[in-house]
Amino acid sequence: MNDFNNARRGLLKAGAALGAGALLPGLAAAQGGAKKFDGVTLNVSTFSAAYPKLLQQWLPEFEALTGAKVNFDAPSFPVYNQRVDLELSTKGAAYDVVNVTFIYSSRWINSGWLTPLDDYIKNPNLTPADFDLADFLPGARAPETGKDGKLYGVPWTAEALLTASSRFDLVQKAGLAFPDTTDDLVKVLRAVNKKERVAGFVADNHYGWTFVPYLHAFGGDVFRKAPDDLFPTLDTPEAIAAGEYYANLLKEFGPDGAVTYQPDQVTQALKLGRVNFTDAGQLHLAQLGDPATSKTIQTVKFGLIPKGPAGRFPGTAVHGLGIPAGSKKKEAAWAFIQWALSKQTTRRAVAAGYGSPARRSDIDSTEFRQKQVINGSDLAKLSLDSIELASKTGHMKYRTVSVYPQVDQQLNKAIELIATGQLSAKQAFQQAQAQSIAELKRAGLNL
Repeated sequence: MNDFNNARRGLLKAGAALGAGALLPGLAAAQGGAKKFDGVTLNVSTFSAAYPKLLQQWLPEFEALTGAKVNFDAPSFPVYNQRVDLELSTKGAAYDVVNVTFIYSSRWINSGWLTPLDDYIKNPNLTPADFDLADFLPGARAPETGKDGKLYGVPWTAEALLTASSRFDLVQKAGLAFPDTTDDLVKVLRAVNKKERVAGFVADNHYGWTFVPYLHAFGGDVFRKAPDDLFPTLDTPEAIAAGEYYANLLKEFGPDGAVTYQPDQVTQALKLGRVNFTDAGQLHLAQLGDPATSKTIQTVKFGLIPKGPAGRFPGTAVHGLGIPAGSKKKEAAWAFIQWALSKQTTRRAVAAGYGSPARRSDIDSTEFRQKQVINGSDLAKLSLDSIELASKTGHMKYRTVSVYPQVDQQLNKAIELIATGQLSAKQAFQQAQAQSIAELKRAGLNL
C-alpha cells in the first residue's frame, strides 16, 4: 500500500509539472474552463486482471483531466471474450475501448472489427512524441498488428506462462529440487500433496492456455502446421498422452473443485498457501510478492514451465487496448488509451507492483527488476527467457490464427471431461478433434 501511495503522489506531482497538455495534447486549449470531453461517457471493457484494476482505481484522475466519464467493466476472462466477440461482430457501439484478447486478435483485427490507430498516433495534436510507441516491445506489438501492417491495439501486458510453488519449503523438506521436467513435477507432487493440508496443483481452467505447453512438451500440437495448415491434430497419440498426464495432475493433486478455478482464484489460493503448484503468467504470479496480502512471500519459488519428452514450450500472451470500429467516440477513446498506457501511468503501475509491463523502459527499470525478485526468484528474467525461447521455436503460431478460439473451447472441455472422470483421454480428445473439425468447417475453412 505504501508503494501505491508513493507512486500515486509521484504521478500527481509529475502531472502538475508537465501540465495536462503534455499528457494529452489539445486538452489544455479548451476555452472558458470547459474540458474537451465534457459530456462524453466512455464505455471501457477488459477482463479482470491486475493492470485494469489499477486503472479502475485511477479513473477519477482521467475524468478530472478530460471531463469524460468512464464506465469500466471487467468481468472474468471467458465472460469478457464471449460478450465482446459478439458485440464486435455486429460492429455495434456498445464499447469504446476494449481489450484486444490475444487468442481473438487475428479474428477481430482482420475482420475489420477494430479501428487502426496509426493516424491517431502520428497526429501531434492527439499524441505527444513521448508516448513513444517504439518503447513497447516489438514482440508485443506484432499480435496487435493486422495483415495491412497497421496497429490495432496498444499492449498493456506481455507475459509468459511460468511455474510457481507457493510452499517450496515443503519441497525442500522432502529433499527435492524445483521440478524441471514433467516427470520431476509428478515426483514432487506425490511427495508434497496434502502436506500441511496444502493441495498439490491447480491451474486456471482456461486449458486452451494452461494445457498447451504440456501438449507441445509431449510432442503434440493444436494444428498440423499453423498458420498455413490448420487441420486439427488433437487425436494423435502425443496429444492423448499429454491430455491424460495433465488431467491427472488436476484429478490426483488438485483441491476440491479444481476444474472450476479461474485466474484470480488460483492466485488467491497460492497467496494463502492453500495450493502449492500452478502454471500462470507473471501478471498473476507477481502478486505472490505483495507483503500486504501474500502469506507465502517467504516460501514461494518460481521456475520455467516443465520440459517434456519433446522439449520446453512456454506459453506467451499479449493483450492490448483497442477501439471498436463501431465506437462513436473514437477520439475520446484514444485519449483514454493514451492516458492508460502513457509512460507515466505504466511506470506508476510498476511502482505499485504490476508484474507484466509491455514497455521496454519499464522492464529495464531498476524499480521493476528489484520488485520482480521475489524470495530469491527473478520473475522478470524467467519471463524474458520464456518469451525469447518462444520467439525462437515459433510454437505460439497456433494461438493467433483466427479460428483458434473454436479449438480453444474444445480443449477446455476435453481436459475437464478427463479430470472429472466423464471420459477417458482417448475419448475426450477424439471428441475434441471431431468437434474442432466441424467448427472450422462451419467457419468456412476448407479442410
